[in-house]
Amino acid sequence: MLTATTTDIQNNFGYYLQAVRQGEEVIILKNGKKVARLVSHESSVSFLTDSLRGVLKNDYNDKAIRAERIEAHENRG
Repeated sequence: MLTATTTDIQNNFGYYLQAVRQGEEVIILKNGKKVARLVSHESSVSFLTDSLRGVLKNDYNDKAIRAERIEAHENRG
């Protein structure tokens, strides 16, 4: 993992983009605080699907959830 200031990113974007293309992750700092993370598209998609894997396990029952939502909507009126 690399870290870079916002000024570094502005002045050397090509370098950091190449690093990301090679699998690196870049943490961008502004005034010494982490403000952003530069990662490849593949890494970001993988991160999102991995984080959803625990949410959408086999116990997910879309019919029961739909019925609950319909019932809640009908009870509002």
